[in-house]
Amino acid sequence: MGAVVKVSQGELRGTVTDGVHVFLGIPYAAAAVGVNRMLPPRPAEPWSGVREATEPGPEPPQVAPPATGGSAVGPAEDWVDVDEAFAHVRLATASDDYLNVNLWTPDPAAIGLPVMVWIQGGMFEISSTAAYDGSRFARDGVVCVVINWRPGAEGLLYLGDGIANVGLLDQVAALEWVRDNIAAFGGDPGNVTVFGESAGAMSIGVLLAMPRAEGLCRRAILQSGAAHHVISAANATRIGEYLAHKLGVPATREAIAAVGIDRLLAAQAQLKRELMADPDPERWGRDVVASMMPWQPVIDGEILPGPPIERITAGAGSEVDVIVGTNTEDWRLWIVVSGVFPQINDEILTGPVAAHGYLSLGAYCISAEEALSAYRDRYPESAPGDLLAAVQTDWWTRIPAIRLADAHAEASSGAGVGSTYMYEFAWPSPGLGAVHALEVPFVFDTARPDAPLFGGLLGDDPPQELAHAMHAAWVDFATHGDPGWPRYDPTSRATMRFDTISQVVDDPRAWERGLWEGVR
Repeated sequence: MGAVVKVSQGELRGTVTDGVHVFLGIPYAAAAVGVNRMLPPRPAEPWSGVREATEPGPEPPQVAPPATGGSAVGPAEDWVDVDEAFAHVRLATASDDYLNVNLWTPDPAAIGLPVMVWIQGGMFEISSTAAYDGSRFARDGVVCVVINWRPGAEGLLYLGDGIANVGLLDQVAALEWVRDNIAAFGGDPGNVTVFGESAGAMSIGVLLAMPRAEGLCRRAILQSGAAHHVISAANATRIGEYLAHKLGVPATREAIAAVGIDRLLAAQAQLKRELMADPDPERWGRDVVASMMPWQPVIDGEILPGPPIERITAGAGSEVDVIVGTNTEDWRLWIVVSGVFPQINDEILTGPVAAHGYLSLGAYCISAEEALSAYRDRYPESAPGDLLAAVQTDWWTRIPAIRLADAHAEASSGAGVGSTYMYEFAWPSPGLGAVHALEVPFVFDTARPDAPLFGGLLGDDPPQELAHAMHAAWVDFATHGDPGWPRYDPTSRATMRFDTISQVVDDPRAWERGLWEGVR
């Protein structure tokens, strides 16, 4: 029988496994259905008696990813309307209380344990806590929390109606719940580290720049995501209007929220497929086409007052200790697992890919053709697929990470507060390389072939020493603010390169940084 703890809504009973206390499916906000749908989160309702926290809570509404390859929906050219598309959608929710957290603690009776809060990725379209096991963090003296939040249209619909970034506000609400309740689980509300990967890391880049999130974390770790990928209010409004048109309803929050979740997800899936089939910047907006993500954090002027990287440069988040990093071949994952890698040739690179347009990061802009030409000169022996993966890796993750590290280190040095650290995960999985998300099971110290979600990326014999070392660095950072390697500064750019033999390398990406800095 697990311990009973008292939180702001009532009492909870968890379970105990191998000495770790586990509490699952804890609501941190009211159910986002009915009158609360597509609106900012509201406080969770209290309950009477002892609530059993022994089973994972439901997941938010989302178009579930396919079990094997391809898409969760049929080909866009086969869709006649949203009703037909609905037949191809697999729903990923079965209950209303999906704004919930899972929690692992070594001892609810402890005092002042460090806290780590995980925000998972999924291109702002998928959000699931099911694959993440925080027990190893609890084993090592950390209270670990994994949160659900609303992705896709449910959380990122924008119509210029004064409501924006609802999914990001879910994350803020979860962090507020942690602040108010984590002491009941042995945690220190003043020592919270928020960490995440991909869209989860991009979310953290936004949280560092959001006034509403100020003071909710002491430290942050951003894995393969930074503070650049956001969407303008004008283009976000355009996406919202397209969605309403597909649904056949007025472009108002009330009208869209009145549509059933199943029908909304079908329209959302169809809209994404149309974007991928015809990425015309004139139709969708350059920031949407560059990322191929119709649902992103919105620069609305209030919840997110400006581009996150610009606000961080100006000092936002400078009091927070930060680790930011990438994987050596991040974006190679998508090219390989999609099966298109062997089909990419020089004709495709100089034709359809080069015609894609411009890759833009804030004030910096480089044409796809110019980028590919530079990378071809730099790596003349590389296959066309590897060249494309290198360009996409640098645009999506590496250059944003470097710019975030530079901005945060400069702002923090002036304020004399937060520290900055940088890493690169370089261990190559057999047949894949050091691809996107590969570091996640190493961080959680669950690097084994049968690990949920990411185990299939690891091969037959992932190095356990590397998993223990990377996990320990994250724990040390959350506990003391020092992961065990020198701080990053714009002079030396010290970077911990994690591999079977890990070592600190100064300015390991000087060529890439120079290329992207020099092209506007």
